[in-house]
Amino acid sequence: MTQQTTSWLRQTFIGVASVAFITGCSTLPGGGEHQDTQQSTGTAAVEFDALYQEGKYNARGVGPTRWLADGSGYTVLESADDGGHHIVRYHPQTQRTVLVNAEDLRPDNNSAPLKVADYSWADDGNKLLIFTNTKRSWRTHTLGDYWVFDLSTKKLQQLGGNAEASTLQFAKFDPQATRVAYVMNNNIYVENLSSSRITQLTKDGSDTIVNGTFDWVNEEEFFLRDGFRWSPDGSSIAYWQLDTEGTPLFTMINNTDELYPTLKQFPYPKVGETNAAMRIGVMPAQGGDTTWMKVPGDPRQNYLVRMQWAGNSSQLLIQQLTRSQAVNTAFLANAKTGSVQQLLQEVTESWAEYVDDLQFIDNGESFTWLSERSGFRHIYVVQRDTGRLSTVTRGNWDVIEVLQINEKDGWVYFIASPETPLERYLFRASLDGSGKLERLTPDQPGTHSYQLSADAKYAVHTFSNVETMPIVDMITLPEHKSIRVIKTNDDAQNAFDKLKRGAFEFFQVEAQDGLKLDGYLMKPADFDPSKEYPIVYYVYGEPWGQTVANSWGGERFLFHTYLTQQGYLVASVDNRGTRSPRGFEWRRSIYKNLGVVTVRDQHDALQAMLDRWDFIDEDRVGIWGHSGGGSQTLNALFRYPDAYHAGMALAPVPDLTLYDTIYQERYSGLLPEAADSYRETSAITHAENLQGDLLLVHGTGDDNVHFQGSERLVNELIKHGKQFDYFAYPNRTHGISEGEGTTQHLRTMMVEFLKQNLPAN
Repeated sequence: MTQQTTSWLRQTFIGVASVAFITGCSTLPGGGEHQDTQQSTGTAAVEFDALYQEGKYNARGVGPTRWLADGSGYTVLESADDGGHHIVRYHPQTQRTVLVNAEDLRPDNNSAPLKVADYSWADDGNKLLIFTNTKRSWRTHTLGDYWVFDLSTKKLQQLGGNAEASTLQFAKFDPQATRVAYVMNNNIYVENLSSSRITQLTKDGSDTIVNGTFDWVNEEEFFLRDGFRWSPDGSSIAYWQLDTEGTPLFTMINNTDELYPTLKQFPYPKVGETNAAMRIGVMPAQGGDTTWMKVPGDPRQNYLVRMQWAGNSSQLLIQQLTRSQAVNTAFLANAKTGSVQQLLQEVTESWAEYVDDLQFIDNGESFTWLSERSGFRHIYVVQRDTGRLSTVTRGNWDVIEVLQINEKDGWVYFIASPETPLERYLFRASLDGSGKLERLTPDQPGTHSYQLSADAKYAVHTFSNVETMPIVDMITLPEHKSIRVIKTNDDAQNAFDKLKRGAFEFFQVEAQDGLKLDGYLMKPADFDPSKEYPIVYYVYGEPWGQTVANSWGGERFLFHTYLTQQGYLVASVDNRGTRSPRGFEWRRSIYKNLGVVTVRDQHDALQAMLDRWDFIDEDRVGIWGHSGGGSQTLNALFRYPDAYHAGMALAPVPDLTLYDTIYQERYSGLLPEAADSYRETSAITHAENLQGDLLLVHGTGDDNVHFQGSERLVNELIKHGKQFDYFAYPNRTHGISEGEGTTQHLRTMMVEFLKQNLPAN
């Protein structure tokens, strides 16, 4: 794409405004047509120093934005000259006001301003809660220090009394903003802001009893981190308690940071092992006894995946998944007595989805719900007394994400893409079930995301596509009229536009059963259709990723652009089971077949592409992936050794029984009944079939996909006399990114491996 084309696209983005109305849309996903992009007229080469050290192509969005409840605008963090942060309010139209100056955030005259990692506002907008000095708990930075800033008095107050630094978690105001509750050392505390008096609510927190937060596996797989909720009237706190006693401990060794090796242990339930017991209780916010909710079922054989106050201060809505995750049950619980009643169930033969952003409406008489019971993910309204569902959206397409439920105006706002699974657009539907549906995003192919104001009159809108870095603007709704551009990434975009690039195209091919699969193909800049080229496939292939999408691809896309400059074709295909909005059957078809059906689709796509395009050299086919993609890379090499000649597996799971209960049992079933399936679907079982060249890479400090799995694979390959390349990054975690120069080193190694084993010339 030329700079002139990019300029035109930006002008189109800023100037276009339209509203499309859809009624009874039933277009099958995957049917959209995509035109090839034009070949770049640029001449510049991708240089790894510029990409990984200088950040020349880094595209940045806007920092965490917070829409104010009073509708006066949104706030963002802006860097100050002294290293701190201003908190600035922007009126949706034009006005900019510094609400909190970095100078106000100095703990004392001799201290530097606080470096704000995150922040939240009290409901009345007069107090600010600041999160700083953070560190990791498990895989995310949830530990840190919290400060309260009062805008009226300019008073800055640290929470926690004499607590050690970086030990507080999940601090939040009560509804009246007179107290703050937080977790410290697995116990819940409430601090009075006027007196600084701290009340310890739970006293049994320990290494194995966890109050108000979660263990490793629940944080990673259910995104459960913040484990307590203020009641709407501020009188009570509902919270999770976990008992990890009996969950096996995983031990990691760090050989690099000290003179002698150090060990780290944490509860990590692998497939078939003992989970933590979970229960939910309610206690008075001033302290007292906990009332435990009497949710039925063995607490170690069920998951309490979501909990919230049920539109009042006397009941909770709790979602419980069975250990197999085939059934999700919604319970209404009495906060005073602990008694529960079942409202509804989602029952499948594979796995059910829990519901985020559930909202009570009609004065608490009903609530919103997401379900795949029609074969596609749609929005419903549930009557709390009867559990009866009313349909809000319908059709052969998926609701991808619910953004906001605006009961006052009678709309629910959500992301969907009925015409093609490759893109994302904003829609709204009438909550009354009348079937009224409006597409608000204009006709601009690509990926659109939104942060809506409380009244849904404005939104921070971000747009990108495969050749356009994120552009952020402020829009009005429902007109989708652009008021002003917030960020364009012009410098990085201009640097990208100067790169020498070949054509990029989306395509579809059929699997052996006729199912259409989406893919993309990147060609070398000096592409000659009369020649044959080696091809490198990028794969993920598991239910938590979609690789083929019309959105900006970041570092990985630029790395692939580099490969095309070296003379490689680069392709990716989304096999069935990936997180593509193509319906229930698409996503569930890989149940108990990870590594089998997934890679069969990849191989089918390869064969179809070889039949379609003579310029692909069938004797020079490579594949690579990270995490689940690393697992699929191994499966491709081992199951189809004649088709794939080189593969690079980064942080893979060669033996599925080594991964955690929640993720792997969801997709592969329970032991012991699924033991044969685990054996067949694990790549390590088929390692003796390796014929091509393999590069195996793992971080020894990976607390997610353990280094243990790659070590077992190494032993299996050695047993069968298979030669391969192997690299262990000391003390790196799952992303293999920590440490100066790591990412560039990894990508350089991958390039050298391809040039040696899959030469482009």
